[in-house]
Amino acid sequence: MNQEKGVALVTGASSGMGREIAMRLAGKGFQVIVAARRAERLRELSGGFPNVSARPVDLSVPEEVEEFCSYLSKLPEPVTVLINAAGYSIRGALEDVPMEAVRRVFQVNLFSLIRVTQACLPGMRRQKRGTVINISSMAGKFAFPMSGVYAATKHAVEAITDSLRMEVRSFGIRVVAIRPGFVATEFNEAANRMTGDVLSMTDQDYRPLYQASGAAVGKLFVKATVPGPEVIAEIVLEAVFADSPKPVYAAGFMSEELLGKRRSLDDDEFDRYFSELTGLWERTG
Repeated sequence: MNQEKGVALVTGASSGMGREIAMRLAGKGFQVIVAARRAERLRELSGGFPNVSARPVDLSVPEEVEEFCSYLSKLPEPVTVLINAAGYSIRGALEDVPMEAVRRVFQVNLFSLIRVTQACLPGMRRQKRGTVINISSMAGKFAFPMSGVYAATKHAVEAITDSLRMEVRSFGIRVVAIRPGFVATEFNEAANRMTGDVLSMTDQDYRPLYQASGAAVGKLFVKATVPGPEVIAEIVLEAVFADSPKPVYAAGFMSEELLGKRRSLDDDEFDRYFSELTGLWERTG
């Protein structure tokens, strides 16, 4: 596709995949709006590119999201490439996760994604063109133990993406999901920070499960080569410039293996496979 260089919006652009995507879009000549909570990081990013503008917004605060969407609706040239890259994870057995934390991660990962997309769609419809790319996760197709809340947000992102794709295809708007596997970013560090020391607070019944699962998942990374965010940025650019982008792309450590297993195994088979892989098959503590 000879993508006309217009306005691109990247959320979650202060680090990781969002930052890498924003820089590559800027390098291709787009006018890029970068949005995230950490204003100093956005200013640093925009300082390196004359065609990047910073727009700090805390996507966990609905009032700030509404102000941001009002700004988007008044742009002289509407957004035609939207990259919904903002997101984070919290961890813990479901019984251990406070409802306030559940609501916040849904607000950032899902509700704000929906609201920002709603704000961008009218301009895309008017121009009869546009690309919406939602950064989902391989966890959008299956859930790791102790990460059910995060996976639930990504399952929902998958549903929103699939439905939206059918709704807006006739308007010339393409909708794509990207399913990263493990990618070397600040994601894990942020998840640990947002979660806190859950092992010290959980009931003793759960402690062997946390320990077993943590050890089993840790073994997956022994001698592993985990790619950086560039691998995701590359497929995002591929989708943006494709004549007919695929509905879904995936990349990252273990993405091909685990998504392949999810496709090839039935529910009972995958439950056993993944429970064994994560150290929790028929574990009694």
